[in-house]
Amino acid sequence: MAPSPPQTWTADIGLRIRRHFALKVIGVTVFTWLFFIGYFHMLRHPDFAVTVMPLTALDHLIPFQPQALAAYFSLWLYVGIAPGLQLSFRELVVYGLWVGALCLTGLGLFHYWPTQVPLAAPTSDFPGFALLQGVDAPGNACPSMHVAVAMFTAIRIHDVLRHARTPVFVRLLNWLWFAAIAWSTLAIKQHVVLDALAGALLGIAFALPSLRWRPGPQRVTRAVLGRADIIPHR
Repeated sequence: MAPSPPQTWTADIGLRIRRHFALKVIGVTVFTWLFFIGYFHMLRHPDFAVTVMPLTALDHLIPFQPQALAAYFSLWLYVGIAPGLQLSFRELVVYGLWVGALCLTGLGLFHYWPTQVPLAAPTSDFPGFALLQGVDAPGNACPSMHVAVAMFTAIRIHDVLRHARTPVFVRLLNWLWFAAIAWSTLAIKQHVVLDALAGALLGIAFALPSLRWRPGPQRVTRAVLGRADIIPHR
């Protein structure tokens, strides 16, 4: 019997997206909704004195760019990609536990050390900007959970793309998207540099252990008539 042809990276990624698709969409939506309940409660009802984050020289050099709001909002699409690429139900659940621990840690930091950016934030008539400032007050600043979750997502997406043997440009696009999100937090003045750096470190602190303590990552070896054989990575 002739050996099966090697599985292409596009078929691998396609199968990952299709598996448990409805569960992934519902899970990410519910998880985000629950996070925002805690986030906005702490934003509006801090239990301790609020610290104003200092500006660095780099903050003064970064111009206000309201058009970066598009990249800022794109996080809510970006964060669904990594869980969407988990192949098995067990991988998906463990991924959720890790990112849940990340978010709970961030909320805990906001509770015991509430922070905010300087209040003199610029205004703009760019579409959606007034809505953002009306809903998301300048609190819960450090660490930037926008950057923390984006960093966690970028590392986990890169891991899947590497195992699927995607072309380098696909992996580069992943990191460019992360960079755009991180930059946007500074460009629209929702965060300062120290917030973004702390967020990046928080994301790394959870992403790297999540790659070690998880179910053995799996890959698709071949697909025949809509069925796929899955074996652990070596």
